[in-house]
Amino acid sequence: MNVQTKPLSDITKQALALLMKELGIADTVRFLNQFSVGYGDYTKERDALFADLTLDQILSEIKSKRDSGRA
Repeated sequence: MNVQTKPLSDITKQALALLMKELGIADTVRFLNQFSVGYGDYTKERDALFADLTLDQILSEIKSKRDSGRA
């Protein structure tokens, strides 16, 4: 059996076109974003962001923001 293969770029274009047709642009982008690697160092950023806060303070702020969102 002789199977012709397409270039990967052609397959990608076809797949994106199908996704956009079926899901729309916004949901296609949301779907593709789940496969992105991201960047930065979350551990360092988190340590800097919460350096002067206790766990109780962080939890209190989360609860406060949740409560204000329900008003």
